[in-house]
Amino acid sequence: MSTLALRLAPPRSKTTARVAFQVGCAGAGSLLIAALAQVSIPLPFTPVPITGQTLGVLLVGAAYGPGLGVATLVLYLMWGVVGLPVFAPNADGSHETGAAALRLTAPTAGYLWGFVVAAGLVGWLAQKGWDRTFASSVGAMFLGSVAIYAAGVPWLMAAADADLETALTWGLTPFIIGDTLKLLAAAALLPGAHHVLDRVRPGGA
Repeated sequence: MSTLALRLAPPRSKTTARVAFQVGCAGAGSLLIAALAQVSIPLPFTPVPITGQTLGVLLVGAAYGPGLGVATLVLYLMWGVVGLPVFAPNADGSHETGAAALRLTAPTAGYLWGFVVAAGLVGWLAQKGWDRTFASSVGAMFLGSVAIYAAGVPWLMAAADADLETALTWGLTPFIIGDTLKLLAAAALLPGAHHVLDRVRPGGA
């Protein structure tokens, strides 16, 4: 099945236009995630803030599919590596930039790498049709969220030299309610978008 972005893309016969469309999608998606990262609430007991990034990652993965979704998240990370303030701000308003923001010693780097994995996983599930109903979309978004924390929490443990209980308190527990709301919002958008496309552009590639 085609994901939302590929349903809107120019046909494969128009190679240049199709590639340009995908490049534009990657740029727009990475900027969306960067903007949502600035919606950030620092918590006094953890280096991991509450942000809007997860919503963007899940939407981009589902809408773009695995290949374009992963490429978009890699592009997002590269914006930060080259020095752009695209990651969530610190409590003082500063931004981590450069390759150091993605190293093992960076407590939030695991979440950033987890975003790449989540985009690929959710995109692959969307390609299998999991984004066509609300129930299956919730499942896809949940698995994507699990992938983020599966990378983020162990990385936080290593970076902060923390035990598992502490890492869960810092890097998982405070975010469960917010991330549940975000994944439900993302899951609700996808079937509706496909329904609209089915009406206005049936059979689109």
